[in-house]
Amino acid sequence: MRNSLSLVFLLCFIFTSAQQGSLNLGYYLPDDVTYNKEIPTPQEVIGFIPGDWHVSHDKLLMYMHKLANASPRIQIENRGVTYEGRPLILLTISSEKNLANLEEIRKQHVALVEKNSEKLNLENMPIVINQGFSIHGNEPSGSNAALLYAYYLAAGEGPEIEKILDNTIILLDPSFNPDGLQRFAYWANTNKSKNINPDPQDREYNEVWPGGRTNHYWFDMNRDWLPVQLPESQVRIATFHKWYPNILTDHHEMGSNSTFFFQPGIPSRTHPLTPQTNQDLTREIGTYHANAFDEIGSLYYTEENYDDFYYGKGSTFPDINGSIGILFEQGSSRGHAQETENGILTFPFTIRNQFTAALSTLEASQKMRKDLLSYQRNFFKNSKETAGSGAYAFGSAKDPVRAYKLAEILKRHKIEVHEVENDFRKNGQEFRKGAAYIVPKDQRQHKLLKAMFEKRTEFRDSLFYDISAWTFPLAFNLDYTEEASLKNAGKAIEDLKMPEPKLPEESDYAYLLNWNNYMAPKALNMILEKGLRAKVAMDDFSLKGNNYGYGTIMIPVQNQQLNSSELFEFLKTVAVESNVEISAIQTGMTRGINLGSNQFRGLKPQKVALIVGESITPYDAGEIWHLFDQRYDMKITKLDVNDLNETDLSEYTDIILPAFRGNEMDKKIATALKNWTRDGGTIIAYRNAVNWMKKNDFIDFKTKEKELIAKEVSFGDRGDFKGAQGIGGAIFEVKLDRTHPIAFGYDDDRIAMFRNTTIFMEADEQSYNNPIRYTEEPLLSGYISKPNLDSIAGTVPFKHKSFGSGEVILFTDNTNFRAFWYGTNKLLMNAIFFGDEM
Repeated sequence: MRNSLSLVFLLCFIFTSAQQGSLNLGYYLPDDVTYNKEIPTPQEVIGFIPGDWHVSHDKLLMYMHKLANASPRIQIENRGVTYEGRPLILLTISSEKNLANLEEIRKQHVALVEKNSEKLNLENMPIVINQGFSIHGNEPSGSNAALLYAYYLAAGEGPEIEKILDNTIILLDPSFNPDGLQRFAYWANTNKSKNINPDPQDREYNEVWPGGRTNHYWFDMNRDWLPVQLPESQVRIATFHKWYPNILTDHHEMGSNSTFFFQPGIPSRTHPLTPQTNQDLTREIGTYHANAFDEIGSLYYTEENYDDFYYGKGSTFPDINGSIGILFEQGSSRGHAQETENGILTFPFTIRNQFTAALSTLEASQKMRKDLLSYQRNFFKNSKETAGSGAYAFGSAKDPVRAYKLAEILKRHKIEVHEVENDFRKNGQEFRKGAAYIVPKDQRQHKLLKAMFEKRTEFRDSLFYDISAWTFPLAFNLDYTEEASLKNAGKAIEDLKMPEPKLPEESDYAYLLNWNNYMAPKALNMILEKGLRAKVAMDDFSLKGNNYGYGTIMIPVQNQQLNSSELFEFLKTVAVESNVEISAIQTGMTRGINLGSNQFRGLKPQKVALIVGESITPYDAGEIWHLFDQRYDMKITKLDVNDLNETDLSEYTDIILPAFRGNEMDKKIATALKNWTRDGGTIIAYRNAVNWMKKNDFIDFKTKEKELIAKEVSFGDRGDFKGAQGIGGAIFEVKLDRTHPIAFGYDDDRIAMFRNTTIFMEADEQSYNNPIRYTEEPLLSGYISKPNLDSIAGTVPFKHKSFGSGEVILFTDNTNFRAFWYGTNKLLMNAIFFGDEM
């Protein structure tokens, strides 16, 4: 009761103070510490006390540089830039003595994870903590608290702080997500009133789509610690592996009616590869957070809601790397003050809680220093002892790019990767030198490697905060084995490089582009955008012992706008820039269809539009935008859903409708899209958008549905029962009809698809209308309830139907998931380039 009353009183006090403009640093900072007056306070640089306004990233950056210039305790570095060009800075904070000897301290610390680490003396070894803030840009209390925390560490005086700095290396990332933070600060500040209005319906608390949560391409960057596909993630992971911090904290916000959460999460939802000691230490660290929050009268909770299963989150990634990851979740004011179930929640109050958690982490690191250092050493020692022998191998005989991209991720995680010395076969799969890699199991990062490659279908719990499977070789649609011999391994790769394509010789007849290569869509787009004629093979053929599959692209030399020499030089450029192999052909006489056959269909440049805006799921839309813009260098027009009724859709050959919230969109939009499709356009809908397509008579299909009856479930467990029927993210096997244009470019007739919906479309009676179909035992990895597993078997994740002169294409699954599901990106590209041939 005391805490509840204190909280309400405190909230009301701060709200009143904020209204009167009397907020001061004394509200945040410990009163038992003096501060060096030579060190600038936040308000002296940014013009306001944190909490009065939302700090924009440019002002946050300005303050951190001023602080580093003024304080000998801080080193600052710029590790790269975001997609929007904002610096990704890191502050390294410690005593002057430590900073003068920083590289030697780093080497000694990293030696903890190497061989013979038992010889290291932990007695005087500094602990390393990595504290990061606001990876979701519209969860800004973290980055605003970072202003105060950096000031406290730079300006605080006294023997206690000096002792802490002597014993600690603090890696402080004040903004994990600069682009999102900037976007949200603009929104909150431009909608702030002089008389702060806490009404939750005020515009200030309802930011416009897509919101500030995501980065430039609308990715949730707190899911990218394992795939490492984004520039912000790449510098974070580089810092982590450079230092191997003992603790990594990740400061977030949650719903406004919540209080404050710190880990551990729900015990039954911890990944089995995470040692129990990790959770025990997390729980012990939590006692320091609890004491700190008790002292200021803030409510909190732990071991609920959140979990430590998916290793791609900031609070869980450290757990598979010998560190302790800790998630902080603060109830969000979303602006400057908002009415909640706990009274008026103010922005300064949320900042104070985040600052308090940063300090309690620091305190725990001091009291538990030797235990945490010892745990890290033992983690890697024990991991190596359980690694076993042998190796993983992965590759693609026809597409070295996908194999390279997976090897690139492994190298970012400091996993040892070897070349293949000589071509070999294993379990019917071929691993070719230059297009495959071997990864020894007996290495330091054995546990992380196992977490990335394993297929898991049995679980302690049936609920997951995030996905339940992420098996990387399946995501990349690669041949792989867990039983490779190191006898086939070449030298360890130090400097990984993309395999260089074999350049074409000059031809006076034709050139062929193998569609199996991941980057082939980029190459084809370059060719078509140049105004050149290109055709796609609707059947397979062979020439001089080389086989060319369905989807092979043929570029004839005659009747082009470039002469033969110019065409040759241009195609060499295409091959280099796209990393594809283009073959020169001197004859049209082939085995199978000849190059002059009508089974080669002419292709046209595609002008693609993506529906975005209010109600559209930003993640799904962003993944598609990123795929076109970053991977394939293809233009894609983003059409706001609210403007569709006034947009000239005739400009576009293809329109993509991603998943969206709710079930409805304006009926006029349906009419406009139907008219456009009927006139020759191809519309491609994803996930729950397929239901909207059915409801609005674009296409008809039947679904498998089972009534779920809870016969022995208590009232208290009803939520878990219902939650277990969802598919949060699992991997399933499908069978392909590789003669169908949607499957062009695939080597095998079985691939893995990622699914996070429960829409089960029944197969068509005509077998040739089911080019992608779930097998009868489709589960490869992840959790799915028994009723859903029964339902999914034999269904289809893809539907196609001609509609007037146009095409309707449906995908129930996300073929572009989080930018690392390379194996199914080709399905969308096939829909774009070959939709007319279906």
